Amino acid sequence: MPLWNLHCNENAYSTEDKQSFAEAITGIYASVGMPRFYVSVVFHEIPRNSLFIGGVARNDFVRISIDHIARSTLPEDRQKMLNFLNSHIDPFVKERGFEWELHIDETPRDLWTVQGMFPPPSGSEEEQRWAREN
Repeated sequence: MPLWNLHCNENAYSTEDKQSFAEAITGIYASVGMPRFYVSVVFHEIPRNSLFIGGVARNDFVRISIDHIARSTLPEDRQKMLNFLNSHIDPFVKERGFEWELHIDETPRDLWTVQGMFPPPSGSEEEQRWAREN
């Protein structure tokens, strides 16, 4: 359901760093009862001097694009959510000296399937069962 795409320079993160970062991201959603298998994280490594911002090559930048599928955030909660997410990724960006940007796109629930099945309603007993079993 959440799909995180991280665009970063090659070698910005070791294999172990990627594992830790992906676990931290998954933990964010699992902590609010979402099944862990809903969370996907993809690292897109870009060769040095191939990521440009304002026409200038940047080798210290991480671009994070998040797709939230099937759940939307109320307008009054969006800033709080972004602050929460930024605080949880700080050890992987800010504390490593990277600059970063993130954004979230939200896709309606009726445009989502898992293995061809429509998932149970958000927060339902059936979804909680999925979370426990997977």
